[in-house]
Amino acid sequence: MSDPFFFGYGSLVNRATHAYPRATRATVTGWARAWKKSTLRKVAFLTAVEAHGEEIDGLIAAVPGADWVALDERERAYQRLPVALIRHDHLPLADIQIYRARPDHIEDAGEHVMLQSYIDVVIQGYLREYGPEGADRFLATTHGWDMPICADRADPVYPRHQRLTHEERDFVDDRLRRLGVAFTDRRP
Repeated sequence: MSDPFFFGYGSLVNRATHAYPRATRATVTGWARAWKKSTLRKVAFLTAVEAHGEEIDGLIAAVPGADWVALDERERAYQRLPVALIRHDHLPLADIQIYRARPDHIEDAGEHVMLQSYIDVVIQGYLREYGPEGADRFLATTHGWDMPICADRADPVYPRHQRLTHEERDFVDDRLRRLGVAFTDRRP
């Protein structure tokens, strides 16, 4: 039996946040990324959403022995679903899963924020895997940039935060300015 793989499209693209083996870049078709408000806390989720005709870049990696326990715990607000249309450089793989926020954890109302410390981790991962063009594709193909960003970089809320290089920080700050996002000091 071969190991199953996950497709990561957010923090899992950043290899510094996990030690899953045989990681490689991949592109999934029929999915997009979106920021969604959560019923669990006042921090937005980055989630995959089914989207006909769209595609997103990410990273696949093996889940040795199909031991999903640790990854399912990390992604406990999400459900795992099989991926059908995906391009990658591995030999053919029978089982690739994607995490999508559980529908009962998504709400439309409320004062939610996105975490700058989380955005930093995700964009750092895309810069390291795909370069500036890939990080720009991440920004352009992610929906829902209309919530304020909690400016928590100096005192990170996100538990797997990473230190950015000066160049990475400048890239993130420039791209968020271009998006015209609002920042807040309000912490979740």
